[in-house]
Amino acid sequence: MERLRKEYQEHKIFGQLAEFSDFYKSLSISTMCFLSQGTKAINLDTYVFSSIQGTLDSINEILAKRRINDSYALLRKYYDSTIINIYTNLYLSDHFSIENFIVEKIDNWRKGTDTIPEYRVISKYIQDSEKLKPITELLRKNKLYKNIRDRCNDHTHYNYYCNLLLNDGEICLSNKIKELDIFSADLTAIFIQHFAYLFYLNDHYMMSIDYVDSLDIGMTPKEGSQYWVAPFIQKIFDKWVKPNRQDIADEIKSKTSTTLE
Repeated sequence: MERLRKEYQEHKIFGQLAEFSDFYKSLSISTMCFLSQGTKAINLDTYVFSSIQGTLDSINEILAKRRINDSYALLRKYYDSTIINIYTNLYLSDHFSIENFIVEKIDNWRKGTDTIPEYRVISKYIQDSEKLKPITELLRKNKLYKNIRDRCNDHTHYNYYCNLLLNDGEICLSNKIKELDIFSADLTAIFIQHFAYLFYLNDHYMMSIDYVDSLDIGMTPKEGSQYWVAPFIQKIFDKWVKPNRQDIADEIKSKTSTTLE
């Protein structure tokens, strides 16, 4: 029993959650300087990223209490928030223009006067997008993401008794380590999906701050620095995207004008 508890406490999922949380914290800070075209917000995404950071921190805390079942409910929330984030960015990209300076559908959601469409609608909107087609085809080449959604729903709705048992931290089940392995793989897949879509749409979010910082203090930026990638972006790309989905990594690099390696 003690061996299983120790193995659980030292599982890679806890370090992974901390890394992803730090990534979204850094992304939230670095995107503050970009204007969200189509809304009256300075940057619509900044607080989305900090909210996602909070969700990942909550998952970490609940998993530490050995409540895998509850953690899946929050994993579903993380999944939904990333899809909403991609949908709002895509919708703004599709509908913003000089003639349509404020995209009311998204700005009303921001103001709290209208709700976002249901998941089925926004998911289809993303999947039908020609702009995102190369990434979507890679992500949808198998049933991975459908299986993750089904797994999240099974845990959220107690579809199986075994899922319920995974919420009792005092029960020392031998399969809990395997369940953490599955959770880790699901978390990785959701993260890669968000990373891929987000930077395929907004690769300027990858930018290093060196170029802007030089301009702010009146210095001439170093040649080519406008294309440099922020170190935290390159780090997460090297550690999580390339080893797990080289095909998606190659597609992102083929699209971006940055120096992403």
